[in-house]
Amino acid sequence: QVQLVEAGGGLVQAGGSLRLSCIASGRTFSSSYAMGWFRQAPGKEREFVAAIRSGDSTYYADSVKGRFTISRDNTKNTAYLQMNSLKSEDTAVYYCAAGYFIYGEYRPTARSWGYWGQGTQVTVSS
Repeated sequence: QVQLVEAGGGLVQAGGSLRLSCIASGRTFSSSYAMGWFRQAPGKEREFVAAIRSGDSTYYADSVKGRFTISRDNTKNTAYLQMNSLKSEDTAVYYCAAGYFIYGEYRPTARSWGYWGQGTQVTVSS
């Protein structure tokens, strides 16, 4: 099995920054998995934020391009999401995911993202 644990969420003012981390563990976790971040605001569907493949190719939602940066450290089985210039509309629960990330599939499907963390709350006050 694979476990993903997120950390780093919190309350921040608009324009501020936060850094989320996601630590993966479990004997079946593979560094070949892509790692990604999704978010879900109240009353809305879970949406793609960013992803990074094992070869370090990165993908971003248009709404966060230029403000968020995803990275990973395979020696620590950890992915990061640096969030700058935060806006009130970034407020959501942020989830870490791991899986094969089928190219072009940005929905939170099981075949692309087989493993999920419990989520961490990010609140941006205006």
